[in-house]
Amino acid sequence: MALPSVTTSSDAATPHRSRMTERFTALRAVNRRALVCYVTAGHPSPAASITLLRGLEEAGADIIEVGVPFSDPLADGPVIQGSSQIAIEHGVNLERTLEIVAEAKLTVPVVLFSYLNPIIAAGPGVLARARAAGVDGVLVTDLPVGADREREAWFGASGLDFVRLVAPTTPAVRMAEIGSHGGGFVYLISRLGVTGERAELPVELPETVARLRAVTDLPICIGFGISTPEQAKIAAQLGDGVIVGSAIVRAAGRSIEEAIALTASMRAAIDEI
Repeated sequence: MALPSVTTSSDAATPHRSRMTERFTALRAVNRRALVCYVTAGHPSPAASITLLRGLEEAGADIIEVGVPFSDPLADGPVIQGSSQIAIEHGVNLERTLEIVAEAKLTVPVVLFSYLNPIIAAGPGVLARARAAGVDGVLVTDLPVGADREREAWFGASGLDFVRLVAPTTPAVRMAEIGSHGGGFVYLISRLGVTGERAELPVELPETVARLRAVTDLPICIGFGISTPEQAKIAAQLGDGVIVGSAIVRAAGRSIEEAIALTASMRAAIDEI
């Protein structure tokens, strides 16, 4: 099912709405949930990474998170850690990540997924370069709300949606603070621990989603551990979107075609609700 076109007014008084906001608005209009796919830039190779990005879009991804390879990805499990190491061996860093995004020429929104150090090391103009490359949002795993107000203001002034993470143990007051300082969507971590595939979703997930929805108007996308179409369908019934990472990265390590086929099966399962 094609999404309806969304037009925006050229009136200068009309507030700017990001491409991610437009995407969620279009999905909501047809009662669909977002499929958010994570890949590591440069994995399994830079050229294959571009093919993968284009294939995920064609298979039905609504938003694509592009991970910047990092030598010490503490929040990631072995699959994404391994993909990051392979990409680094191919010489992929943040600047090459932006080149890959630009070369892919995606029409769906792109979120730059990174730890803080690579972004700082890339210099003060990196966020402008990211926008020019086709990036719509940024997610920084190790910059929680209130940790560095000056740095957060820098991200906030970039024109990029600042996607925030919420853990299942986050108190409601903190959830509200996170939601009020974020953009695009809220990434709800379904379980504690590092990224990676899991056999089943946590039983407390519905209650966690309800607590978060009570304190933010941002779309809620659920990630961490979603590895099968069945799990994606369950999560999509709770949130506004589903995030699939390690399962796609693992499949891409075997073949790009397998990763694209997995994405298509996730899309089909989500659209059944």
